[in-house]
Amino acid sequence: MYDRKVIYDILDEAMLCHLAIAIDGEPFVLPTIHTRLGDKLYLHGSNQNRLYKKIADGATAWLSITILEGLVLARSGLHHSMNYRSVVLFAKGEKVEDREEKRHVLEALVEQNVPGRWEDSRQPTEQELNATTVTAFPIDDASAKVRNCPPIETNADRELPIWAGVVPIKLCAQEPITETAGLDVPIPAYVCDYEKLPKVSLS
Repeated sequence: MYDRKVIYDILDEAMLCHLAIAIDGEPFVLPTIHTRLGDKLYLHGSNQNRLYKKIADGATAWLSITILEGLVLARSGLHHSMNYRSVVLFAKGEKVEDREEKRHVLEALVEQNVPGRWEDSRQPTEQELNATTVTAFPIDDASAKVRNCPPIETNADRELPIWAGVVPIKLCAQEPITETAGLDVPIPAYVCDYEKLPKVSLS
């Protein structure tokens, strides 16, 4: 699928992105978090990370984002599958130099997964900003792939006395675990009532 709304909806809901580039002919893959603002996808990382250094030098990146939604159990082991929504993006990244844009992206990265957390957390220092690379990728060469259906089987397999169907999978939050080294602070409502919802755009 190349529908931009489908692609954006997946990018906004997903919580994990895999970034891949080739360095000296060898593939390297890095799991990371992401956020979308308008028609760009943003990642952040250490200035010392060589993947981000290569991207800043003009290397093409491959980005893969997937939401797992179900285990598909067929009567034949060979026909087992998964239901999912995914996006693959190919792009040359551009390092974000503007300080305000950089702060805005970092805010969006936090708010992407935990709305309300940015204003409730310590803001980054100049030293932290200087040590962090923020990279923008245009969402131009992107496609979505979606599977949402029962097992695909032969007529002969359907006659076998074996259960077949879909086990739905949903990512859900559990009871928060308080970090005990600091002050005794009440758990915020946005943590107690946490549910991953579609992102509210900060663009």
